[in-house]
Amino acid sequence: MTSVPLAARLGVPGGPLFFPVTAYGPDGSVDLDIYRTHVRQGVEDGAAAVFACCGTGEFHALTPQEFAACVRTAVEAADGRVPVLAGTGYGTALAAHFARLAEDAGADGLLVMPPYLVVAGQEGLLRHYREIAAASALPVIVYQRDNAVFTPGTVVELARTQGVIGLKDGLGDLDLMQRTVSAVRSEVPGAFLYFNGLPTAELTQSAYRAVGVPLYSSAVFCFAPEIALAFYRALQDGDQAIADRLVDGFYRPFVELRSRGRGYAVSLVKAGVRLRGLDVGEVRPPLHEPAEDHVKQLARLIERGQVLLEEGK
Repeated sequence: MTSVPLAARLGVPGGPLFFPVTAYGPDGSVDLDIYRTHVRQGVEDGAAAVFACCGTGEFHALTPQEFAACVRTAVEAADGRVPVLAGTGYGTALAAHFARLAEDAGADGLLVMPPYLVVAGQEGLLRHYREIAAASALPVIVYQRDNAVFTPGTVVELARTQGVIGLKDGLGDLDLMQRTVSAVRSEVPGAFLYFNGLPTAELTQSAYRAVGVPLYSSAVFCFAPEIALAFYRALQDGDQAIADRLVDGFYRPFVELRSRGRGYAVSLVKAGVRLRGLDVGEVRPPLHEPAEDHVKQLARLIERGQVLLEEGK
């Protein structure tokens, strides 16, 4: 591992943040060889960080043993070139257990997903994430979505918590995010990281950048890294024409296709990886595979995205 703190490494990324899918073999077991190839390709294609076993990686479907093996494999595949963060979640005790497994496997940090099942108050949520942050030496990014929605005051307290370095937003409430960014900036000295974690974050990233959220996850990078990189560079360079062309011709149609099935934020992405030649297997229950016609539409959409890149040269 590099001696540069994780927050500094993530704060000035050189490319999209990569959330690899988890590969399964024909018998349904984790295929670490294919997974290693998937992660390595993503790093070589220009990912700024690897987020292993998170939402796109079906954290919910993995046993602790599978999780540890996948994180260790991702760390090996990244080989120190970019940081590797691992997902964790469920109740406090299990989330702390997964945090320690990730630390033992060599991860550089954690993305903590919402607690399982319960809808908790702000006091309970704050205690939950503080206990997870204390469970290992790994820096923590808290994921806001579903049943884990924070007031600006709670995020201020999270930012004051030892080990918590950032907030990833999967809620999409820009008013709340602006108030949160403002509150933390006003009350907590030092850098605190913010990530756009909405599915297909590229569609909303221009708006998120305007409220002080410069980082975003890219599921599209899993199966169309050339498109994801072109969009990322357009944002970095201020080339609104290319960004708009990709939003209009690729990202908006992709989001519309993704919305046609529950769980498509994972299963359609995994189908995209298979379309590009890497057999990562199907999703595990309770997710299901996308309809055949939807996969064909995705194939045509990937081709369309590549044409848009050629037109922009």
